[in-house]
Amino acid sequence: MEGAASSSCAIEERRIDAISVVSVAGVVDMLTAPELEKAIAEAAKSSPKAVVVDMTGVEFLASAGMGVLIASQDELSPAVTLAVVADGPATSRPLKLVGVTDVVDLYATLDDALAALTS
Repeated sequence: MEGAASSSCAIEERRIDAISVVSVAGVVDMLTAPELEKAIAEAAKSSPKAVVVDMTGVEFLASAGMGVLIASQDELSPAVTLAVVADGPATSRPLKLVGVTDVVDLYATLDDALAALTS
């Protein structure tokens, strides 16, 4: 079902050593959040050490997107760390306000996340 103002987000997954990186760009809302949830679940299937959700390209993050992060944290095996890369008012600020950062590690850059998770 395509609306006149349909939300769009681009999701790409890649592997960096033992870490799966899910890069998200665009809008993460109730229409696109299920795509993100699927991508995180897929990334976790390869038994990575961590799944990093890189949201540096996200322009708008709705509560549905934040809910996916919390649900994904609960669904991942305890051996897999979930981390989020977000910096700026559209992403890191709402994540902090809502308390997502209490359960998911937040990094300002992908390099910071990779450095912390591979050490």
